[in-house]
Amino acid sequence: MNTDLQELKELVAALKSEQSEEKSKEKRDAWTKHVSLSMILLAVLAAISTQHGAGYSSATMKQLNDATFNQAEASDQWAFYQAKGIKQSIYESEIDKTANSAASQWLEELKTKAKRYDTEKQSIKKDAEAFEKKRDAARELASQASTTGRELGLATTIFQISIALGGVCLVVKKRELWYISLIFGVCATGQFLKVLLLK
Repeated sequence: MNTDLQELKELVAALKSEQSEEKSKEKRDAWTKHVSLSMILLAVLAAISTQHGAGYSSATMKQLNDATFNQAEASDQWAFYQAKGIKQSIYESEIDKTANSAASQWLEELKTKAKRYDTEKQSIKKDAEAFEKKRDAARELASQASTTGRELGLATTIFQISIALGGVCLVVKKRELWYISLIFGVCATGQFLKVLLLK
């Protein structure tokens, strides 16, 4: 019976020791819950940053499409302008040929048509220049959206590095990596906020 009692005491002591060791390990590893929560927060911020960046990418493409459309319209107007100029030149050439003849009524008609083409050319020129202004404005907006998207891309990349370091930290159980991960997270958040506040 003493032997059984002794074995029971040893078993209880081993269980207590194991339980104490487990509690000690839980206390040592309690910080990993904070790591997990911080990684979740960083992942959410990274997702928001990515979403905003995608919006700027879409805006860039839209503005570039608008710029291309306006460039095509301006080119069409300039081609129309040139066609009118050619017709005007033809009439002016006829005026020069007819000036020495007795057909003064025909001469006046030619001058009227040449003058009409000059007036039409001025209107077409204004339209072409207006399309060029729209094109330039769209290109500027595309450039701004592209720059903002690139800046948000940088924030997203830093968030991803931060999250990766947090994951490694959990695997190797090194708090120092968590602190480094948090520093990257703060930098990424700062970059993200800078872009949002300065846009």
